[in-house]
Amino acid sequence: MSMSFERYMLDMVQPMRDDLTRIGIEELRTPEAVVEKLPDAKGTALLVINSVCGCAAGQCRPGVAHALQSDIKPDHLFTVFAGQDKEATAKAREYLAPYPPSSPSIALFKDGELVHFIERHQIENRSAADIAADLTSAFERYCQ
Repeated sequence: MSMSFERYMLDMVQPMRDDLTRIGIEELRTPEAVVEKLPDAKGTALLVINSVCGCAAGQCRPGVAHALQSDIKPDHLFTVFAGQDKEATAKAREYLAPYPPSSPSIALFKDGELVHFIERHQIENRSAADIAADLTSAFERYCQ
């Protein structure tokens, strides 16, 4: 019995989703979930735009995980998966203006307002430790 390509992709991507969900980040898999959770999140909210690319695996997800070990962190933790949950990702990107679509990327909101954003080009040429330090600094500034 052969496995369908769709099933193969789901199986391949699941560990990439698990990198974030196992540390308490909630997946927003539909546009409705994004609208329900993101704009009305009281306090601070982190949104990780996940991706299958190497910089997501090597720098973004590990950097986020390390930053979330800090004593100061956002009140809400969300993720959408670019290329997988396309409609949810498109809806989430509506809240990231004026930034162009970028995956992976990391956004920090305070009372629904975008206050800090790390684009792909700021991820791919930096280490996970650098990204964690950037996020930790943003957490200290906005999450207290």
